[in-house]
Amino acid sequence: MDLGIRGKTALVTASSGGMGRNIAHALAAEGVNLALFARSADKLQAIAQEIEAQHGVRALAIRGSMLSRSDVDNLVRRLQTEFSGVDIAVLNTGRPPNPIRATVEETEEERWTEAYQSQLWGTIQVVSQLTPQMMTRGWGRIIAVTSASVKAPMPHHSLSTVFRAGVTAYMKHLANEVGTKGITVNCVAPALIETPHRAGSAAYTPEQAAARKKLTPLGRMGTQQELTGVVTFLASMQAGFITGATVPVDGGMVSSLF
Repeated sequence: MDLGIRGKTALVTASSGGMGRNIAHALAAEGVNLALFARSADKLQAIAQEIEAQHGVRALAIRGSMLSRSDVDNLVRRLQTEFSGVDIAVLNTGRPPNPIRATVEETEEERWTEAYQSQLWGTIQVVSQLTPQMMTRGWGRIIAVTSASVKAPMPHHSLSTVFRAGVTAYMKHLANEVGTKGITVNCVAPALIETPHRAGSAAYTPEQAAARKKLTPLGRMGTQQELTGVVTFLASMQAGFITGATVPVDGGMVSSLF
């Protein structure tokens, strides 16, 4: 299927590895030019070169933090200068503070502040600066990567759930405001997805891996390709009538009707 986005430009945040890197590759495979944004300049540049070599698109590495206003301002300037703006924005973020704890044990203000900034504020800061560009262009796709925990809170995930639920609410409000400008705004809520830091024996014992697989009716973990495929579809022309939605990619783990 031709997704109709060849030649478009996408920004992927937190794209120096893991899920962000894989999303960038999936979009590049559809002929999308990439702006990669993360704090690790060396890793980012290596991935940009990797994408250009494998997919024949342009990939620009822009070092910066989603939490820094000056870095985000520089990002927006570079997007305008290098690509005349951006068409697709995928908002991926880092993880909340470790180790994860029970909610009643989350009493440290520093951990709540860090989680708020990394999970919610960084996303808002980037989106609020990019949206006017998209409105001028009259077309856009904004996709935030959240978590299935926003639909069914998981144990020991309150630092993530609280602020990713905030992202979900922000994106719903934004979808209601920019739809007439040709922009769709959606969230993807993954769970039980195999990621590089989970692969191999260092991540889970056999017993832990078996227990996680039982959380989904499919009886297995999801693949990165299954997640990136959903993100890529939401960026497509065919997804133009989907907005304000949260799409779970959790193998049926969340058992609610809605």
